[in-house]
Amino acid sequence: MSNHRFNRILLAVDDTDCTLKAIEYAKDLVREFESSIALVTVVPPTSPAAYGADPLLGQQPIIVPEVSEIQQDSAQRFLESIGNDFPGAQEVFLFNKIGNVHDEILNTASEWTADLIIMGSNGKTGFEHFISGSVSESVIRKASCPVLVIPGKSE
Repeated sequence: MSNHRFNRILLAVDDTDCTLKAIEYAKDLVREFESSIALVTVVPPTSPAAYGADPLLGQQPIIVPEVSEIQQDSAQRFLESIGNDFPGAQEVFLFNKIGNVHDEILNTASEWTADLIIMGSNGKTGFEHFISGSVSESVIRKASCPVLVIPGKSE
């Protein structure tokens, strides 16, 4: 790593345990390289809730905008609390996105011109991995900068 400078580090965060380990790695790298850090979290779009909707009667599902607003507010507070943990950073940027998780991470990294993406991995394998897919694998395949994936499981 001695030849590389990571001036702009993007850290993808969510409310899982594996994020906590990724934050610690990011703190070390930000301190080492005196980098700027961008924290990005992605709230999936609110799906229509079937509150009393009966498709046989032609009733449509209801979308409750307050739910996504509450999720956005919660995500913003979460980002701000993490952002305060990077006193050595040149600058701290917060990105609170709605959409597909891997797409929003990649778009933010591209728009912000990140030199490095750091993210945690929950380490799912087998059927569980097949069903949920892997955000980190998708980001690794499509990213235009290096991606550091921190495994959530400790040995």
